[in-house]
Amino acid sequence: MLSLNAPYLTHHPLAEATTHILDAALQAVNPEAAVRRALRYDPAQDALTVAGERIPLTPQGRVMLVALGKAAYPMARAAVAALGARLHDGVVLTKDGYAGPPLPPLALYTAGHPIPDERGVQASAAIARLLEAATADDLVLLLISGGGSALLTAPAPPVTLADLQRTTDLLLASGATIVEINAVRKHLARLKGGQLARLAAPARVVALVLSDVLGDPLDAIASGPAAPDPTTFADAWAILERYRLTEQVPQAVRQRLQTGLRGQVPDTPKPGDPLFARVRHHIVGSVRVAAEAALAAAHRLGFHAAIAATTLEGEAREVGRVLAAVLREMAERQRPLLRPACLIWGGETTVTLGPGPHGRGGRNQELALATVEPLAGVEGALLVAFATDGTDGPTDAAGAVVDGRILAQARARGLDPRAALARHDAYAFFDALGALLRPGPTQTNVNDLALLLTAPR
Repeated sequence: MLSLNAPYLTHHPLAEATTHILDAALQAVNPEAAVRRALRYDPAQDALTVAGERIPLTPQGRVMLVALGKAAYPMARAAVAALGARLHDGVVLTKDGYAGPPLPPLALYTAGHPIPDERGVQASAAIARLLEAATADDLVLLLISGGGSALLTAPAPPVTLADLQRTTDLLLASGATIVEINAVRKHLARLKGGQLARLAAPARVVALVLSDVLGDPLDAIASGPAAPDPTTFADAWAILERYRLTEQVPQAVRQRLQTGLRGQVPDTPKPGDPLFARVRHHIVGSVRVAAEAALAAAHRLGFHAAIAATTLEGEAREVGRVLAAVLREMAERQRPLLRPACLIWGGETTVTLGPGPHGRGGRNQELALATVEPLAGVEGALLVAFATDGTDGPTDAAGAVVDGRILAQARARGLDPRAALARHDAYAFFDALGALLRPGPTQTNVNDLALLLTAPR
């Protein structure tokens, strides 16, 4: 059972229900189980069945594996178990702290996230060497999960790792969406935006995808390494203009994008490119699946429950104020659900950083912080903001919880939620109150969940 490690919840009447609901959501998108369900190997026929599609192998053909993202390790572990000796070799690249023991015959790498680092560059070079050797008889099994875009780091000249780090920092602070961030990164890299599939050609590529992007767009999840890229150099430049970053990004980034705009370097492969005739993608998990499992768990626990949306986005603090208003309505007027109630939201918000200095936190912690004052005094209600990967921003917390009592407790400790929000310092605020959620790495990653809960009268 999931452990949230939140002292504030220890004696809360909704603590046990919260834990059960979140645990059910995470179990439904367990990446190892998802790959086990999707992947079968028949040694008698020397054939794979992937998400119901039968793929005959050739005797001389190799099966190579590339696993990318925060869930790469458990996904790869399931593939190793399914394929056995038929798996020739491969590379697993995941975030620090998200790997386990060696998985022979695979090479295992960890690297920095969300800011790319030199270890990601070295691992990406190993992936490139593997794929460059692929032939038409080979099959590349690609396991993709969220976080893969930052981890798969192969800068396109003249861009350097330092340039990518600076640009990623600027985009994360600007309030740009993950789709916008990835559109820029795809045009500064050699393996993103379908270019991994281009490198693997003429081998067949089969991708199993754990989605962390709203709507499950294949081109945006981990920057779509094997998917057609509908975005262009012009789109990437326009995003920098939209967030007023054209003069802040490094000179090499401007040079790369401007060279692309002039047609002096090829763009990423587009929809309709013949190379994608030998590429297949299958979504094996998403925030929708997690939300539906949370819904079923809430019903089993006796809650009146519903999914409000699985495409929630916007500025975290503004979304938080809206959710606080909805929860107040649920608690005081039993609308739209009668008590006890559980209203489930899935999605991913953003945080726009103004001039510093800034504190610590993440989008879920900031969303929760914005609800502290609006929920003051509301009885029998709890808001839970939770990152399904167990990591909210550059912190060890997955999110936070808020109820009607927390403002009074904060003020008794001399904590000001409004001041903390102004300096984006949600982590320190909730840490002092024991209201951070610290489940540790969950080994999955499918966006965020917010639960609005009301207790029985």
